[in-house]
Amino acid sequence: MDQQPAVGPHSAAAALETVFRLESPRVVAAVARIVRDVGIAEELTQDALVAALERWPREGVPDNPGAWLTATARHRAVDLVRRRETYARKLAEIGRDLETTAPAPEPSGPEDIDDDLLRLVFTTCHPVLSAESRTALTLRLLGGLTTAEIARAFLVPEPTVAQRIVRAKRTLARKNVAFEVPYGPDREARLGSVLDVIYLIFNEGYAATAGDDWLRPGLCEDALRLARLLAALMPKEPEVHGLAALLEFQCSRTAARTAPDGTPVLLADQDRRRWNRMLVARGITALGRAEATSGGTPGPYVLQAAIAACHAHAYSYEETDWRAIAALYGLLAARAPSPVVELNRAVAVSMAEGPEAALRIVDALAAEPALRDYHLLPSVRGDLLRRLGRTAEAGAEFARAARLTGNERERELLLRRAAQAG
Repeated sequence: MDQQPAVGPHSAAAALETVFRLESPRVVAAVARIVRDVGIAEELTQDALVAALERWPREGVPDNPGAWLTATARHRAVDLVRRRETYARKLAEIGRDLETTAPAPEPSGPEDIDDDLLRLVFTTCHPVLSAESRTALTLRLLGGLTTAEIARAFLVPEPTVAQRIVRAKRTLARKNVAFEVPYGPDREARLGSVLDVIYLIFNEGYAATAGDDWLRPGLCEDALRLARLLAALMPKEPEVHGLAALLEFQCSRTAARTAPDGTPVLLADQDRRRWNRMLVARGITALGRAEATSGGTPGPYVLQAAIAACHAHAYSYEETDWRAIAALYGLLAARAPSPVVELNRAVAVSMAEGPEAALRIVDALAAEPALRDYHLLPSVRGDLLRRLGRTAEAGAEFARAARLTGNERERELLLRRAAQAG
């Protein structure tokens, strides 16, 4: 494999950190397909990372770093299976010469799908795991998120997430869960968790909980691709189309969400001419399919897609149909109640009825334990107070939100808003 010129250890480490963030889900998925154990696959992927840290500063970064990591992890899988007698049974199942294992046959029918990442999602969303463990493990393996990032996404302590991940990997290994996309009722039973995980991965890419970058486009692209694959695989499931529509609409705004220097641009300030109209059109089509296949009350993802469609149809922030959005959030709160949904409803109410009505909703949420360290609560409250002319209080809320966020770009934005309010 061609190599780029050798680089210093710090440059190689920085390059590897970026590559590993982007490629580790694919490496884990590819190795898991061989060893049939996601815990072992993650360990081998980490071994490949260590090998890269040793060799890249000396030999240079490969032209295709992801392929290098996958090949290295695969070779280590072979060595591990051959070295440990405890894996003899697995070796017999998958063949005695893994290095020359032929690729799986192409999908033979509409119910088959040949995508390792999707197999990984369905495997880690197996019903033998709790809902919390399924999501945490999939975000760790597929999303490439750290334990700290997952904890922030869940609004729970970091040790809790770490325990969930460890227990989930042990359970999958103990139950000998197959690495596959299931069929029939089994697929339907896992679908809700799969959709939730894909959405959480997208959210981490759309507004990163930590780090120096506001966006992580690779996560958004993986989530959107998985949603599209699911929509093709399950054409009669309205929530699948609803999720696909929601992600299409959200992705359409990507170019307008940051300034040239990477600074976040709020929805009210975005240049909607930069929204991707092709993705908007795809979102409208997917939402139409969701509504056509829905036999009753729309599900949470269909409702969220309908809210996103209201934004997509408006040519400016001021022209947005906020009353329709507030009504849709009311339906969403009834269908899938949560403090975060209620906070979003408050924003819509503030635009439809005024900031005072919304402030009452937000103040009622202040006692919610799940929102105690959620930076968007003081951020929304600060905006409402600013609009009411209570600038000193608004500045304090923005400053508090800045202390709570783990994203550097968002912190800069909130501190700037705090200074402007003051």
